[in-house]
Amino acid sequence: MNKDFHFEIDFCKSILMRDPKNLSVMEMLANYYTRAGRIDEGLVFDQKIVAQDPENSTGHYNLACSLALKHRQYEAIESLRVALEHGYDDFDWLMKDPDLKNLHENPAFSALISEFQADKL
Repeated sequence: MNKDFHFEIDFCKSILMRDPKNLSVMEMLANYYTRAGRIDEGLVFDQKIVAQDPENSTGHYNLACSLALKHRQYEAIESLRVALEHGYDDFDWLMKDPDLKNLHENPAFSALISEFQADKL
């Protein structure tokens, strides 16, 4: 079932009109846009999140997902590197996340995962 998330998107946008720097609402809005297939709009908010909170590992991870969905592999892998450098460590989800599926055949992705998983041992 493909949901359009009109209500959720409009609700988040109304909150951001009153509180434009609310990171939690930005994260929800980016997620709703992406889940509704509006990848470009989700990408814009993922970029705003990491600009506002550059240490946010989940923000960088979500940005990597949006970039991967746009087939911008190099940028997605670089954003994923930043997420890992800032502490993102859910490797089980990272390997199953359908948003990152098109990166799995990229040797740079495999090397990045190996590098950071080795650091955890």
